[in-house]
Amino acid sequence: MCAMDSSTLYYSLDLVSGSGLTLSSEQKAALQTSLVILKRNNKFNRVLFWGKILGLKGDYFIAQGVSEDEMTDKKSLYSFNCVDWHLLPPATEAMLAEVSATAKGRFVGDPSHEYEHTEIRRQGEGDEAVEEEVVVKVKEEKRLASTVHTIDKEVSVVPRGAFIKSPHGLVQTNRSFEGLSSSEAGKLSYFLHFTEPQKLKKKSILELADLNPSIDFLDPLSEDIPKGSWSLQFERGSTVCVIRSMLWLGLTSFHVPMTPQHGYIYMGDGLKNLDLPFML
Repeated sequence: MCAMDSSTLYYSLDLVSGSGLTLSSEQKAALQTSLVILKRNNKFNRVLFWGKILGLKGDYFIAQGVSEDEMTDKKSLYSFNCVDWHLLPPATEAMLAEVSATAKGRFVGDPSHEYEHTEIRRQGEGDEAVEEEVVVKVKEEKRLASTVHTIDKEVSVVPRGAFIKSPHGLVQTNRSFEGLSSSEAGKLSYFLHFTEPQKLKKKSILELADLNPSIDFLDPLSEDIPKGSWSLQFERGSTVCVIRSMLWLGLTSFHVPMTPQHGYIYMGDGLKNLDLPFML
């Protein structure tokens, strides 16, 4: 995962500030200090600022701690003040299903807030079966964990070559990555989903023959459906490539061609844009 470390944090915040969502100078200063402490106390290899999810009563600041494997060994944490951090539970399939069925509308900004959903469940078998109404409750903390997990899974972006996969399957930062060329950076096929690939497994042996297994182990954005779910443009006098997700509005990814500088940040309400197919 490559959200933002301190060297790219200000750069990324500058790119998203046009949307009106940014961090105050106090919050930036607090992050600079607290993320270092967070890394040391939890023995993470590195800590990244992931972004901010807006709530009605308060906003959640999100950070992620990365251990040995950059893609799978990571933990998410949240804070209200950019100083005190609380670990989010890992998102399981059961949690994702529970949250999807129960939690609707805007985030409140209170991790102990409970969303309620009534389900009809059948108890017993055959003629003796009876239907019962069951109230399912889900805390906002679980919803937060699920949302961060889903955004990472669906729209986390890295340039091709920024990470390498060892023969043993370990994913790590590619220290020899010097950036995409300007022409490569203008194509979605050179930007990859930083999550377990889905489409790669379906490619033929002939298609796989053209790929370098150490860097081509992820799905490119160019194969996403529907087409048009990404906006790619050059900004700052064509010096930086900026990719924005139309599916999760608020997800901004950037890469400075011919340099290893890249990252992404999410600043939004944590709601998926379900209207996207009708907008294209």
